[in-house]
Amino acid sequence: MIMFGSGISPPTVDDVFRYRYQHGTNLGSVFMHGPWLDNSVFEDDPNGSRELEALKSSLHEKGLKETTSTWEAHWLAALTEHDLKWLKDVARCNSIRLPIGFYTLGPAFCLGTGFEGEPSQVYSSCWNTLKHLVLKCQLYGIGVLIDLKNIPGGQLCSQDESSENGSVCDSIHNRIVVRDCLAFIAQEITFHALLGVVGVQISSETDWRTWGHEWYDEVLEITSSINPSLPIYINDGQNLPAALDYAILRNRLPAPVNRSPIIVESHRHYTTESDQLQGPQAIIGNVSRELIELATHHGKVVSQGTAVDIYIGEYSCHMDDRTWEHTDTPERDVLTKSFGQEQTKQWTSKTCGSAFYRFKSGGACGMERDFEQQVNIGSIPAPAWLIIPRDQIPTKVDQAKSQRPQLQNKFLSQTSRSMSPHGRRRFSLGWDLGFNDALCFFTAIARDVIPGRRDGGDKIGALDLWIRKRVIEATCFGEDLDVEWESGFRTGVDDFYNAVGI
Repeated sequence: MIMFGSGISPPTVDDVFRYRYQHGTNLGSVFMHGPWLDNSVFEDDPNGSRELEALKSSLHEKGLKETTSTWEAHWLAALTEHDLKWLKDVARCNSIRLPIGFYTLGPAFCLGTGFEGEPSQVYSSCWNTLKHLVLKCQLYGIGVLIDLKNIPGGQLCSQDESSENGSVCDSIHNRIVVRDCLAFIAQEITFHALLGVVGVQISSETDWRTWGHEWYDEVLEITSSINPSLPIYINDGQNLPAALDYAILRNRLPAPVNRSPIIVESHRHYTTESDQLQGPQAIIGNVSRELIELATHHGKVVSQGTAVDIYIGEYSCHMDDRTWEHTDTPERDVLTKSFGQEQTKQWTSKTCGSAFYRFKSGGACGMERDFEQQVNIGSIPAPAWLIIPRDQIPTKVDQAKSQRPQLQNKFLSQTSRSMSPHGRRRFSLGWDLGFNDALCFFTAIARDVIPGRRDGGDKIGALDLWIRKRVIEATCFGEDLDVEWESGFRTGVDDFYNAVGI
């Protein structure tokens, strides 16, 4: 039995799905693009204009009924039972990132866009199909990050969506459409109890630069009023410091109102002009220096009065051909593998999760961007805690529990002279809660709190935001937490992980 005091409840199923380390992959554009997207087509289609073109062509040639049947079959084949078993048992994924478009939600969200009319009718059942997929993933213990990627107007406004001045990228109408989409998604997650949804991403690289901070403020007010516990992911727009500053401001403590926690989503690709001037070994070395911006923000939630965590929403094992010109071709496979392994190492130690570029590229993007192939050759190893055999979890937990009194007293005895009695009490309270929380996350799979009967345990990934959540909960019970409490909490978490060997 896991004990929790001070009125603070143990982590819920929602909490574990949302705050654990997310190890996964992007599913791909199956809910944004129909079966027309083949191996020769690159999937960048930020406003859905190419999807609209394909829909109109099919509607003209085949009619609404046959086109709808073709698109629906495409969605239903998005993830087979074999795929889900592979993700669970081979790749050891506990999440996927699922890009969608505004038209994915159906005809009501296409009014005033190029999809209005017959094209939108093709998508009438798409959202229900997607919800069914979320539930299927949930049964395998796999969470889903819903990423609203395609927005009306997008990066390149199509002729069907252009105003007199040639652009509606920043139009009021488009903002309203996206706002309504996000409100609908939050309502569906909440009222249909889609426990497997780990969060919603509300931004692309485009709207961060185009619509500004006030746009996020507006959306956060809406999502927070519907479900303030739902994490909201925002893309950094290729400006990580600015995105961190925004998230830090909005995640501040004390929280003025119940507000959705914000996680900054960032992409990591190594194909820029400066990357092309370096050899593969140099780029692999650069990975260890990624995310230095976090150093001044992590680990000090109480003293700084805020929290922030980063999620790597895209990465791959791909380097530019000009980079490979700096080394011998026979070394390519070995260096590619090292590149993936080094990235995995950095993401698991510095972020709250990551998603590989694409589950299956089918040759369209090359095997270095194909998650399935890279996992199979050992480039993307699962975190150590996700590969522990299920039958070993109880033994490891018993070992940790037996060491618990010794571990807690060890630090207290070392600080007896430097810490006041009040500080020692606060540290002890934090240590207890940290140890308990880490234990709850780690045993959630083995206790079948998380479905799927899979191997492994879970680790708190968004630790700073989780501490922020605990601070808010404690404040509701009249507790005034301080730096000693946070130090104790982090020590309790670390002591548990050391005791179980992760």
